[in-house]
Amino acid sequence: MVTPSHAPLAAVGEEDSAKRRQILDGARKVFMTLGFDGASMGEIARAAGVSKGTLYVYFTDKSALFESIVEQEKLEQGKAVLSFDPGRDAETTLTEFGRAYIQLLCRPGGGSAIRTVMAIAERMPDIGKRFYEAVLAHSIRQFAGYLDARVKAGELKIEDTELAAAQFMMSCQATLFQPFIFQAKPSPTNAEIDKVVNSAVRMFLAAYRN
Repeated sequence: MVTPSHAPLAAVGEEDSAKRRQILDGARKVFMTLGFDGASMGEIARAAGVSKGTLYVYFTDKSALFESIVEQEKLEQGKAVLSFDPGRDAETTLTEFGRAYIQLLCRPGGGSAIRTVMAIAERMPDIGKRFYEAVLAHSIRQFAGYLDARVKAGELKIEDTELAAAQFMMSCQATLFQPFIFQAKPSPTNAEIDKVVNSAVRMFLAAYRN
């Protein structure tokens, strides 16, 4: 009797993960090109190079697909905010975080999820709310947690750290994010990012350094 061969569980898991990433990459392209309303599961399957049957094995509908893209965006944003060390000084941390945040926010292809959410948020507020909470508000809360630590250490004096976190992040976006998200300009250069972030750090410390 011949014992049937089975792929190792790790290999099966890796293959499954690779197929899922393949589908999500295809879905990103379709959402970016056609928008949420114009995208269909058939178009997404073709862009991903899989059958519709395979697509439905992984995702029940395009809303589930888009929510997975939102979750990916959260993880990408987390790579920047998770670098916070509560023991490091504010000036160094703010400068490094500001650069990483804008590089991430304005990376090539990085605006597609945001543009798609902006286009459908008024008609589908649940998706807009979930995106905001998972990506934008999550980053603000992580940053505010770091600021709380520096307030406790006596380096900063801030009454509302979530407000201060949002202020700094918006200052870092000045002249960079809006031209990028509306496709008026390409991703900013490192020199352009440094100029804006360094200015944002100076303003922040002038307002909040103890």
